[in-house]
Parts: sequence; C-alpha cells; structure tokens
Amino acid sequence: MIDLSWETVRLFLHVLGATVWVGGQLTLAALVPALRRAAPEAPRAAALAFNRVAWSAFALLVVTGAWNVAEQPDDTTNGYDAVLVAKLVVVAASGLTAYLHTRATTPRGRGVYGGLTALTALTALLLGVLLAG
Repeated sequence: MIDLSWETVRLFLHVLGATVWVGGQLTLAALVPALRRAAPEAPRAAALAFNRVAWSAFALLVVTGAWNVAEQPDDTTNGYDAVLVAKLVVVAASGLTAYLHTRATTPRGRGVYGGLTALTALTALLLGVLLAG
C-alpha cells in the first residue's frame, strides 16, 4: 500500500509551483506572437492575468523550498550545500527579474527581463532536480 505522507505533499506542492512558474512563463512566451497578431493589447492583458497566478506559484515555491531545506538531514555534502546556495541565488534572481519585467516600460526592457526570468527559472528548475537526485 502506498501512503500519502507529508514528504509527498511537500514535493507535490513544490512541483506544482514550479509547473506554474516555469511552465506558465514558457507557455505565455510561446503565445505572445499569436496574441500580438490577434490584438496589440492582448499580450499585456494575458501577462497581467498570468501574474495573478504566477506570483502565488512563486510564493508557494519559496515556502515549500524552505520546507524542503528544513527537512534535509544535517549530514549533507559540501556539493549539496554549494548547489543549494546556487539555487537560492538563482531563485532570487528569477523573482527579481520577473518583477523588473512587470515594471519595464519599453519592449526592449520587457524582452531583456523576460529572457532573464526564463533563464533563471529554468536554471532553478535544473538545480532543483540536481538537489533531489
């Protein structure tokens, strides 16, 4: 019999947050050209709608990430600790660049910050998989 444990719930919530934060960004980026062709204001409206869900997902990632760290045994290796620090830096950068993306007033600024947000979100995802392995 398979039991539902708090560890399973914690991992599920963390993966759910990552799915929305990272997957949502990639999906929205793929839709922007079609939205722009449909109506010039459509990408902005879609981004604003996505932000309402994305920031909740980011908060969920931060909370469950802290929970994941708190549940780690004390005997982790230096390699684990180094990857964890790198992930924390990249997660902070992902949140910061996403915030700057929402505040950007030029297409170039939105492009640069959007690209950096995607890059840091994907890097955080990769580092998370390394930590889980």
